[in-house]
Amino acid sequence: MASIDVQQQPVAVGRRRYAVLFGAAVVAAGLNYLVARGAVALGANAGFAPLTAPVFVPLTLLGTAAGYAGWTLVRRRSAAALKVVVPLVLVLSMIPDLLLLATKFIPDASGTAVAGLMLMHLVVTAVAVPAYQFTSQVSGPKTS
Repeated sequence: MASIDVQQQPVAVGRRRYAVLFGAAVVAAGLNYLVARGAVALGANAGFAPLTAPVFVPLTLLGTAAGYAGWTLVRRRSAAALKVVVPLVLVLSMIPDLLLLATKFIPDASGTAVAGLMLMHLVVTAVAVPAYQFTSQVSGPKTS
């Protein structure tokens, strides 16, 4: 009788996971586009590079992927720790924005522009975390 390797996941599960993560990244990038346009409408300079799609779209995609990698690493050790780690990482992600506001190391930085960047971090977190949770359920329970 053939044995079944329980650790091996079907290909469809892996593909579904990546489709969900890619979809979340695309949704987050689309919402970030709206945030950027809103920030410009409220007075941020349209030439402020971090609020332009060529800058924030790749960073949104990379941030979503990096977040999933971090999520996976933390979840393997302690799923309960995610309740602390996720908000902590979100708050820490705002530090460069606050430094930008204080030092204006990127031209045309303003309070409105930086507020838009900070809101983008919140948007990515709000979209990505449910996707991470969903893919964690698809791939099975946390291993001890």
